[in-house]
Amino acid sequence: MEQPRDLTVEASRTWDRPALAVPVLVCLSLVGGRFASFSTEANLYTLGTGGVLIWLGLSNRVPRRPAPTRLGAGAVWWALPVVVFGVFEGATFVLSVGDEFPTFSRLADPLLEDHLVRSAAWFAWLAAFWGLVRR
Repeated sequence: MEQPRDLTVEASRTWDRPALAVPVLVCLSLVGGRFASFSTEANLYTLGTGGVLIWLGLSNRVPRRPAPTRLGAGAVWWALPVVVFGVFEGATFVLSVGDEFPTFSRLADPLLEDHLVRSAAWFAWLAAFWGLVRR
């Protein structure tokens, strides 16, 4: 007996469930939090984890969630500070201004001295990136 298509649901993969994804992200963020800020190890770890997440996002290995059809009217007001921050951060990095006009990353460095705070920042970054991979 054949079942109707509208009553069947695709089973999610085991590794795609939050019960597995969140602990993996926590473990990755704890490892990333152990590296000193702006060290070679931290930069290589960032490029490695970011590269794997980009690869997962570009491949069809991760099931996709439906994207919203249209952004709300308030999205521009949230995107504006992000764009301004990105341009400002990129310009100060490219121009190598140094200590007389530091980037926001350098200003946040004293906050990120603690391993636990740095791990929490890593978790936020990985969780946001994982959300983008799923779209």
